[in-house]
Amino acid sequence: VQLQASGGGLVQAGGSLRLSCAASGLTFSSYAMSWFRQPPGKERQFVATITQNGGSTIYADSVKGRFTISRNNAENTVYLQMNSLKPEDTAVYYCATDLKYFGFGSTSPVPYIHWGQGTQVTVSS
Repeated sequence: VQLQASGGGLVQAGGSLRLSCAASGLTFSSYAMSWFRQPPGKERQFVATITQNGGSTIYADSVKGRFTISRNNAENTVYLQMNSLKPEDTAVYYCATDLKYFGFGSTSPVPYIHWGQGTQVTVSS
C-alpha cells in the first residue's frame, strides 16, 4: 500500500488549502480513509474520516465546519479541503487507512499501519 499526500504549503490565517492523497496497492473503494495531523511537539491527532463510498464523514471538533473530506474512488484519491485556516492548524498532515471494509476509520491513530509520507501545512498569523 502506498499513500502519497500533497498540497501542503504556507498560507495566511483565513486562507484555504486543498490536500490530496493518491492511493495505490489496494482496492481503494473498499476502505475507509482518514486524515490525521501532527503539530510541532505534539502527538498525532485525528482530523477526519470518510466511509468507503464517501457517503458519511466524521470530523474532529476543532475542524468541524471548516474542513471537508471527500474522495474520488475512480481516481483512488482522498481530499481534504481546508478553509478559514488558523495558526493552530499548523501541522504535518497525513492520510491513512486502517483497512476497514465497513463504516468509518478509527479516530485513534493506533490501528493504522498504512500512512502517507505527510505534507506540511503552515498557517501564519
